[in-house]
Amino acid sequence: MSKIALYGATGAIGSRVLDEALSRGHTVTAVVRDPAKLTRTHPNLRVVTGDALDPESVAEAAKGQDVVVSAVGGGDGPGHMATIRPSVESLVSALRTLGADAPRLVLVGGAGSLRVPGGKQVWDAEGLPDFVLQIMHAHGDALDYCRTVDDVRWTSLSPAATIEPGERTGSYRTATDDLVVDADGNSRISTEDYAVALLDEIEEPRHTGERFTVGY
Repeated sequence: MSKIALYGATGAIGSRVLDEALSRGHTVTAVVRDPAKLTRTHPNLRVVTGDALDPESVAEAAKGQDVVVSAVGGGDGPGHMATIRPSVESLVSALRTLGADAPRLVLVGGAGSLRVPGGKQVWDAEGLPDFVLQIMHAHGDALDYCRTVDDVRWTSLSPAATIEPGERTGSYRTATDDLVVDADGNSRISTEDYAVALLDEIEEPRHTGERFTVGY
């Protein structure tokens, strides 16, 4: 079992990652700015105060962990976009200070930069609201930054075009940079099955140093 430090544990995606990790027997340290917002209790859960934007705080929380998971910016509101790339830069900076003992970094990414048939990307679709486009491009900027990092073990997991709470089926399909769509051309994944895919990657790493995506 792994020791996991989790940022964003109170969010829509992070809370499912927390549930999935605990259900598999992993030990989770939820790093939150306001511990009062995380009311979940579990023998394998520890809640500490910290900030993904503070490298010193990150380094302290990451010591002794096997994996750091960041679900920061995994929401759908405009307030998230200002923290997406800066938090990734802070996490990488902190892990660098730990040298050979640094845990792996697993990031909740975005779908906007995924390719769709015809050579365009998801964010090229017509009619997307401005704040959604801004969040998509913020995730794209964070991924571009990650691709310059070769001294920290990182993985970014992009969701399908539509991700929302639903059923945990335990089934999904993966790709690297191409949007996963079903036979009807739909691209979707439940937050529960997204969390399954993320924990599967933690337990059996297949995408170190790259982005991958999941969908039905």
